[in-house]
Amino acid sequence: MEGRKVTGWAARDSSGVLSPYSYHLRKIGSEDVLFKVLYCGVDHTDLHQIRNEIHSTTYPLVPGHEVVGKVVEVGSEVKKFGVGDIVGVGCIVGSCGECICCKTNKEQYCAKMVFTYNAIYSDGSFTQGGFSSAMVVHQNYVVNIPDKLSPEQAAPLLCAGVTAYSPLKQFINSEKPIKAGILGLGGVGHLGVIIAKAMGHHVTVISSSNKKREEALTDLGADCFLVSSNSNEMEKSRNSLDYILDTVPVTHQLQDCLNLLGVEGKIFVVGAAPEPLQFIASDLILGTWPFTYK
Repeated sequence: MEGRKVTGWAARDSSGVLSPYSYHLRKIGSEDVLFKVLYCGVDHTDLHQIRNEIHSTTYPLVPGHEVVGKVVEVGSEVKKFGVGDIVGVGCIVGSCGECICCKTNKEQYCAKMVFTYNAIYSDGSFTQGGFSSAMVVHQNYVVNIPDKLSPEQAAPLLCAGVTAYSPLKQFINSEKPIKAGILGLGGVGHLGVIIAKAMGHHVTVISSSNKKREEALTDLGADCFLVSSNSNEMEKSRNSLDYILDTVPVTHQLQDCLNLLGVEGKIFVVGAAPEPLQFIASDLILGTWPFTYK
């Protein structure tokens, strides 16, 4: 059964153009939260999906998965949220609830995980995202936004922030100084710098040109800046990093960056490039570098 009618901004094809689109939310269930959307971030994955570059996009598509809103109604069994609360929703709105991933708080790896948009919900309805006036989401996939955090600042944390933080949290209790590399300085990359610095890491930003040097060093507080196309700079920095957070969302050359890692260094690939990455497998093996996607 359909719920309330809302208006969103939808892609009708892969041109990248969005236009107003009216549709009905699913009817609110006993464990659902209905909220008015206040802010929604723009993630590069949104662009990939709008342009049909990754996964198969079903149009019309309302993107947006860094969503912050104000609760206007809750289901009868919702206890964690109330009307007027400021809440957030990230990139998933459902999972099976029964598998080992779901039972260990890793719902994002559930084989039946439901994306916030461009997916089919458990009741058969098509999910639409946060470029909308309102959303209905199961309480398990809604989070409270703390009073001390402004809603507009919270929105990017719900995907870009989580994406950067998730692989870095393993270093929180490290007893040795950590030398970090952040590859790319877009949405995820700049949050990666902020998070790594907050953890006390020595941070090197790696970019394809000098354009973002001042932003990296002065605005974000990075310690070093490397231009990946400068072979002399890259050679001098060989074996210097404990990890690289690769945030680049387009196809790029990875081999030279792998050479920056020390023995047992790690690379975390979190940029959703639409084409396969290329590297020399023997270098990966001989360098004993774990190559991490999740």
